[in-house]
Amino acid sequence: MESHSQETAYRILDASANRVAEGLRTIEEFFRFGLDDPVGTESIKSLRHDLTLAFGKLSRQSLLHSRNTDADVGTTIETPQEYRRSKLSDVLAAAAGRIQQSLRVIEEYGKTIDPIFAKQIEAIRYRAYTLLKDCELKAIRSDRTSKLTDAVLYVLIDCQKSDQALVDSVLRLHEAGVDVFQLRDKSATDRTLIRRGTAAAEALRQTSALLIINDRADIALITGADGVHVGQDELTVAQARRIVGDELLVGVSTHDINQVHEAIAVGADYIGCGPTFPSRTKAFASHAGLDFLAEVHRETKATPRPAFAIGGIDEDNVSQVLDQGFHRIAVTAAIHEANDPAAAATELRKKLCRE
Repeated sequence: MESHSQETAYRILDASANRVAEGLRTIEEFFRFGLDDPVGTESIKSLRHDLTLAFGKLSRQSLLHSRNTDADVGTTIETPQEYRRSKLSDVLAAAAGRIQQSLRVIEEYGKTIDPIFAKQIEAIRYRAYTLLKDCELKAIRSDRTSKLTDAVLYVLIDCQKSDQALVDSVLRLHEAGVDVFQLRDKSATDRTLIRRGTAAAEALRQTSALLIINDRADIALITGADGVHVGQDELTVAQARRIVGDELLVGVSTHDINQVHEAIAVGADYIGCGPTFPSRTKAFASHAGLDFLAEVHRETKATPRPAFAIGGIDEDNVSQVLDQGFHRIAVTAAIHEANDPAAAATELRKKLCRE
């Protein structure tokens, strides 16, 4: 006859093992169906297999006898957060948390049953930490690329007068239809860029919008932004990647078809193509024009990448951009110099989505 304390330990081990198994299956399905990642899928399967082997050293009969779901007071305790999963990374983060916590519980209570079993669980727990970190980072990356795929309206913004003014502006414009914001302000100090970027990134985190930092990969990383945008005279895509890693987006400006092919070849997540028309906010020595957009549309069908037409685009000429096969644009003056920026954003989005 088992002691009450041992029966309690078995009950805790059984419940925690079920939580780990459920969490691992959630992670495995993402590797398998979300990422088409055979290595990640096999790694999670191996972890599940080793957990099963470790539990094989315990009495299966004791585990089953200890199970009493009807009497489990925890089954009726809920929190609102349990039903709030706005994106894939939220699902994966919750699953990872359950796995890590439950493995620690199993290790600690397992010491009262079999020290060797507890040692095996400890090894599994450490392996899980690395796998779960990889999975969460890939889930965040997946969320960002999904948002980018759906994006059509990209707006450049400056630091404005205060953190709150910037936050109010991006939230209002996002509600009006803006998908991507690029923080670009050559007159701002690094500290101001970091402060404003952090405020905007936090405000947009639970929305479908992305925040990109112009030129500064270091500031993109510090602020928690979604990515960095570089030009032809700034960091290369590869250099930016060394700073921000694979989970952040890297965009690049292109002005001719060779630069487009190069950007795609080195793994840019998106490209800006232009300048299309004379710009009211930035001077260019020459303009690639509408023919360049048509060339990009024609020559990248085999290597598709989100491409935003840039330079002087507004409500009056956006139809010419659409005629070249482009349905994504990046603008500045068309929004910020409008009498009603939010209304201007809404009208531009309507035109972009009409095609």
